[in-house]
Amino acid sequence: MKINRRSVVCRHNPVLTQAHATNTLSVGNGDVAMTVDISGLQTFPAFHELRPDPLRIADDGSRGLPEQQIRPFNVDDFQIPLRTQSSWGWYSTRSEQEFSLEDATTMHQTPRGPVPYLDRMGLQRAADPIPDELRASAWFAFNPRRMHLGRLALDATEAGPRIVLPNELEGAHTELDLWSGTVHAGYQLQGVPVEVATTAHPTAQCFATRIRSELLRSGLAVSWIFDPQRDDLAPFELPLAESVGWEETSPGTWLARRVVESTTYEVRVETTGTLCLLDGGSRVMAVTTEDELEVVVTLQPVPGLQPTDSPRTFEAVSAAAASAWEDYWLSGAAVSFDGSTDAGATELERRVVLSQYLLAVNSAGGTAPAETGLSYNTWCGKFHLEMHWWHGAHFPLWGRGALLERSLGWYHTALPAAQETASRQGYKGARWPKQTDPSARESPSHIGVFLIWQQPHLIHLLELLYSEGREQGFLEEHYRLVEATADFMADFVEEHDGTFILPPPLIPAQESYLVDRATNTDPTFELAYWSWALNVANEWRQRLNLPVREDWDVVGRRMHQPRLMPDGTYAALATPPYLLRKDHPSMLMALGWLPDTDIIDPGAMRATLDSVWLNWDLQSTWGWDYPVMSMSAARLGDMEKAIQALLLPSPKNQFLVNGHNPQIPGFLTLYLPANGGLLAAIAHLALAVERGAALPAGWRLAVEGFNTLPRFSGYAVSPHSSR
Repeated sequence: MKINRRSVVCRHNPVLTQAHATNTLSVGNGDVAMTVDISGLQTFPAFHELRPDPLRIADDGSRGLPEQQIRPFNVDDFQIPLRTQSSWGWYSTRSEQEFSLEDATTMHQTPRGPVPYLDRMGLQRAADPIPDELRASAWFAFNPRRMHLGRLALDATEAGPRIVLPNELEGAHTELDLWSGTVHAGYQLQGVPVEVATTAHPTAQCFATRIRSELLRSGLAVSWIFDPQRDDLAPFELPLAESVGWEETSPGTWLARRVVESTTYEVRVETTGTLCLLDGGSRVMAVTTEDELEVVVTLQPVPGLQPTDSPRTFEAVSAAAASAWEDYWLSGAAVSFDGSTDAGATELERRVVLSQYLLAVNSAGGTAPAETGLSYNTWCGKFHLEMHWWHGAHFPLWGRGALLERSLGWYHTALPAAQETASRQGYKGARWPKQTDPSARESPSHIGVFLIWQQPHLIHLLELLYSEGREQGFLEEHYRLVEATADFMADFVEEHDGTFILPPPLIPAQESYLVDRATNTDPTFELAYWSWALNVANEWRQRLNLPVREDWDVVGRRMHQPRLMPDGTYAALATPPYLLRKDHPSMLMALGWLPDTDIIDPGAMRATLDSVWLNWDLQSTWGWDYPVMSMSAARLGDMEKAIQALLLPSPKNQFLVNGHNPQIPGFLTLYLPANGGLLAAIAHLALAVERGAALPAGWRLAVEGFNTLPRFSGYAVSPHSSR
């Protein structure tokens, strides 16, 4: 039966009826996004601003990952700030002294000789005390940082209505129409109805809002406000140099040029009313004597994007948004849990629908996305390449790979920096950074620079895109990325007794082993990933009629077998302490998340899944660990666990009314890799069902459009009934 996509999507439109610090909604297009509150605009920023977690204990992580507080989930522990952010808006601070990357570097002894790593940085955040010896590392870790571009807020003249607290908006009903990408807010202010509609253009850097109310005649207004940048400055950073200048270009249209340190961008504000400057130019207010007011805000880096003839009216922006979102929902894959009697089915479908929206808004831009997307800054807004799979793999899995493809140009731009990192460390090819920014310079970290699981990601993502149906030109265009990635991987290993190992210093995806980075060897997941990705790299050569690279082939075929624990389950790595039952159960990623490889035994992985299920510390996990468990279970034919994993009642597996997945109070209050992981897991579930796996009692799943996984190299699903 064909799925009624509009019905499935729209029944999960998020609705806000009361103010809460997490009750926000977003509009955007992957490269620019705006987060609004219950007013339908960005009216109450202080109410939503991050508050420090009173239970947080500052810990630099030098003795291991800080232990997380055992606490039940409480939504009141979290806040989601109101920001307008983009993939292109970044700035850097000035400091009291000049810093050199050499001051952030340590030489680590390896069998191939000393290798430099940018590791002189702990888990300090910008507001924490920074020891003098870490100042250089901290400055490079904190800079550049993603910019808050401004705020579009409900406002009022001095004679207008009072707008101070969210509870002044009575009878609020604020709904995100997912099908059109538009927030519709309705409420009463001083007993008078107010209607607000806010949306974002699908391709231009443009937002539009329309207000309808009799209060507009008596001073209700809309303002664009240049807030101060909200990131805490470290003690050694100088106060920001900021300025803004305005020019009236035509009646109802003003252009601002804003400078933050060395970064400049323009904001064009257009209205059907009239504009006036306030607060020294940091606020421009649109007012009218009519019952309706429109404001359109267009952003532009200077110099930067090619100028666009962006729409000049709310109607034009909203029509473009509605058309693009309808195309999005009608494209690619879809799922429905109609007919299920299990109580969790509606909730799981809600999470699936909202995750599709949030990732298109936050994670489909011209660079890899930050873990909080374009919502607000964690880690200064930098993006983590080991998380790009989680943000983006679902796009080709769901038949929407063009949205992931937008970011491939950045990898080509970043390739020289990745090659320089590898060369500086004595390796061939390109070593991709863990945490970075548009410049592709690695951020100092005592953890991130030792991670290696992001290295094969680019091959994985490119192979998913190819499996979606790309032509020969795609292979030719991106082969150099595959080649440089595989060259590093083949050179990074060491040969021991005829097999190849992953040598120290390294930290596996399960970062709990960070204190042992000088001895960590052969993490289970990374061994399988290395073997699989090098084999795929040679498949690319064969598709291009190039001879097989013998060095890649030998390493891929002869990766060392992962270590087994005495109970027959997989260890996390081959060296002490072998297995810690907290943080990510990354061993499971070696089967399910990853297609079949010769070095992973399904029977041992089944026992490993059962052990994780019974014995793992879920309090210490992260939001994408539940999809990991689900994908492994689906691959092993255990459909009951495959579904249950996605709904486990863990504090890290809660999804707010807007679809966000909170993780750490006062810091990581949403976590888009969990949303992307959920969608990837659903693709695995869909394929398992299509190939005959039986769902548990009470569950029905209708699917359409999942065409990538069946073509994905080496993937097969055993259609066993759930146990």
